[in-house]
Amino acid sequence: MYATPLPLAAYRATIALDEPFRPAAGHEPDHRSADLVREALGLLGDDPATLRAGLRCGAADRLDDTAARRLLRAVLTVREPGPLPTGTARVLDALLTGERLARDTIDATSLPTIRDTLPHATYQADDRTVLWQGDITPLGADAVVNAANSALLGCFVPMHPCIDNAIHAAAGPRLRADCHAVMSLQGHPEPTGTAKITRGYHLSARYVLHTVGPIVDGPVLPQHQQALASSYRACLDLAAELDGIRSVAFCGISTGVFGYPRTSAARTALDTVADWLDLHSERFDRVIFNVYADDDLAAYVHALTEGTRPR
Repeated sequence: MYATPLPLAAYRATIALDEPFRPAAGHEPDHRSADLVREALGLLGDDPATLRAGLRCGAADRLDDTAARRLLRAVLTVREPGPLPTGTARVLDALLTGERLARDTIDATSLPTIRDTLPHATYQADDRTVLWQGDITPLGADAVVNAANSALLGCFVPMHPCIDNAIHAAAGPRLRADCHAVMSLQGHPEPTGTAKITRGYHLSARYVLHTVGPIVDGPVLPQHQQALASSYRACLDLAAELDGIRSVAFCGISTGVFGYPRTSAARTALDTVADWLDLHSERFDRVIFNVYADDDLAAYVHALTEGTRPR
């Protein structure tokens, strides 16, 4: 039986969606990131998640800075949503704020459009869309899209190379806490092809749109195409409910561990976004198709130059 997704109005106030994020502590230049990492590990030393991640008393002191940071990320990755030990939020905020400032924020509105970068593409929305390759976490769009699983709590596998893991790691544990609050209200897993929205916390984007795409294990069927298109539409529909969102950046929904072939997914993404923008021509200033790997970029270039509908 199809489960009805929770509407925005039912969780908006619970997660304080409209309040600007104010970290418990900002970055201070004299605070070394390595010291903050070890302080956080010390505060989390008795946390069950710390033990699951393999930390023992004094172990962090024997690790180099890179290994200690990876361990802290692993602890936060496997940690269930819940209150942090006293003082941990301030230390993590100082650390994550510093890491965000160390990354150059990419201004989404300054990125060249598809019309600029691929002038021979026959894409009807090429003046309002961007194809951009890079890490989505420093992208300064108003909202970025996360390809989530149906639990909507992020990836619990340490250092797993999925977009869900990357976004939660950069945003910090408040993102998982918000997702948990939303899913507790909903009371059932997130249906495929729908979307939720939270604040972005330590990301460069103010908001994160979470959507569950279809899983493909075999040939792409019409129901897969319909579900993927629904994910793109749901994200745009939900983003349009917030007046402050003028730019949205999509990752490649379902093309990672969910198995959707890249070129086919790119065509569906391009066509669905173009159709939506055609119906809401003034709603967004930019929609960005964010790709990370070279084969993801090649799939979009192929779809744009050979497989999309003409202007």
